[in-house]
Amino acid sequence: MNVLIVFAHPEPRSLNASLRDIAIEELEAQGHTVQVSDLYAMGWTSEVDRPDFPALGADDRLMPAGASRDAFKGGTLTEDVKAEIDKLLWADTLILQFPLWWYAMPAILKGWVDRVYAYGFAYGVGEHSDKRWGDRFGEGRLAGKRAMLIVTAGGWEEHYSARGVNGPIDDLLFPINHGILYYPGYDVLPPFVAYSTDRFNEARFAVAAEELRQRMRTIETTAPIPYCQQNGGDYLIPTMKLKPGLEAPGASGFALHQLAPQAEG
Repeated sequence: MNVLIVFAHPEPRSLNASLRDIAIEELEAQGHTVQVSDLYAMGWTSEVDRPDFPALGADDRLMPAGASRDAFKGGTLTEDVKAEIDKLLWADTLILQFPLWWYAMPAILKGWVDRVYAYGFAYGVGEHSDKRWGDRFGEGRLAGKRAMLIVTAGGWEEHYSARGVNGPIDDLLFPINHGILYYPGYDVLPPFVAYSTDRFNEARFAVAAEELRQRMRTIETTAPIPYCQQNGGDYLIPTMKLKPGLEAPGASGFALHQLAPQAEG
């Protein structure tokens, strides 16, 4: 299996970097081939701006979605963006790894998504009609591939629980898991999250490292998050409202968009 890790931490001696190396070591030990896009080391440009679209006329108004569509279709995206798209097409599994900063991914990683997820590649694809609303949320260019997050958080695990002050970690990561990974078709695995990272010592690192190794050993077999499919009959089109009764009993908020577990037997 080919695995792409998109890594976003500015310090090569960080806990994040150590966990990345653990993941690479275990994936390679399992026979997988790994590439890493280390965004800070690459000097990745975060912002979408006119230089992203060399074919755009000097007097043309910059409309990012339209410019992205034309550049992807015409093959005029910048070379750094083309290279990352090629990596996504190569990879069977994508891992986004980052520290949780201000309840979200670092700006450089969001900028990677903004620039690499071109119109016609990651979005804006497929038929739009009264029966389908584009190839997305369970379908799309990246369908059939897997994706997951490796995240470090400074707060305690309890802080990210259902009644924790930071809110449930699954809710905080929903915009990434559902809106960035599931949107273009990935099967999204449950995230690996290391908590209280500012208080790590050797013993706690050893535990986290072994937990991460185990996740990498099972990356091909772990069941994905059972998100509802937009065009699979789970939503009303074109309102995109979830049909009632699909969710687990008592589910609310983002959890509504996961199918209820099926009873055995």
